[in-house]
Amino acid sequence: MMKDLKYMAALTIPISAIIAFSLKGNWSYITPVYAFVVIPILELLLPQDAGNDGAQIKGKKKQRKLFDWMLYLNIPIVYVLLFYAFWDVANHGHSTFEFIGLMLSMGIVLGTNGINVAHELGHRSDLGSRILAKLLLLPSLYMHFFIEHNYGHHANAATKEDPASARYNQSVYSFWFTSVSRQYLSAWKLQSNLLQTDGQGSFSLKNDMFWYTLIEISYLASIFMFFGITGVAFAIGAAIVGFLLLETVNYIEHYGLSRKKLDSGRYERVREVHSWNSNHVIGRIVLYELTRHSDHHYKSSKKYQLLDYHDISPQMPFGYPTSMVLSFLPPLWFRLMNPRIPDEMKE
Repeated sequence: MMKDLKYMAALTIPISAIIAFSLKGNWSYITPVYAFVVIPILELLLPQDAGNDGAQIKGKKKQRKLFDWMLYLNIPIVYVLLFYAFWDVANHGHSTFEFIGLMLSMGIVLGTNGINVAHELGHRSDLGSRILAKLLLLPSLYMHFFIEHNYGHHANAATKEDPASARYNQSVYSFWFTSVSRQYLSAWKLQSNLLQTDGQGSFSLKNDMFWYTLIEISYLASIFMFFGITGVAFAIGAAIVGFLLLETVNYIEHYGLSRKKLDSGRYERVREVHSWNSNHVIGRIVLYELTRHSDHHYKSSKKYQLLDYHDISPQMPFGYPTSMVLSFLPPLWFRLMNPRIPDEMKE
């Protein structure tokens, strides 16, 4: 039981943000420093763990509600911190330096404890988990991710048709623009297709994209009413940081890997070789095993605590947090990752 509590380490990110809002000044930047300096250093110092649990242990973990409650705990933490942040920036005069630091800190919380947890919950079959997933996507103004990721990305991963799969020699900065814009448009198209399959028109009240747009506008309007334009500016800035953090993770997850197109015109099925993986312990814990990404694509409904390591999966030389930092330096990233991509996948 105590060993299972290791995933509580993911809460060190919002804790660092609490420190940022408490101490301010230079401490406003403690969360980006913690996420992109301290955690990568810890990844380099601590060993990797490629072990998989046996069937008996997995059976127990599958039934243990503790793993679900560790996810649910993120929801009140994210929202309490978020609305405290709105109140703080609206009622205290912050320097531009402090404002940016606090915005970055809050945005990182929205990306990790918000979108990442939403991603996990969004793959669950029960209605409650799906509602909570959308609730966590709201502050990043990225509710369309629920549709695009579940119905688009998991079908098209590692193909040119997938906005969330980075191409060979594409920089993370180029990917931010292509992925953000194409995923949004893809979500509208996917929703329309889903409605048509169900015998509904695109302008049906069942069009979730309309509702997501309305909810996000209402969210920003409410912030304006209670916290003014400063609160709205902070909310939008933090949201951008949050979803760009997600897109950076998307970038490293499938960078340069591609599925073969068959003579039939269809792509080969998604296999373990089409996602980058990492067994670095810290990244695994703070990202709720997202780094075992191949197994996630093999069976997306599999809960995070049950994901396995596969020998044939391409392995990153560093953990996900460290790899994200390296991706910000494209020449270094290309030099590190391009030789690891099979020649037949390079396009």
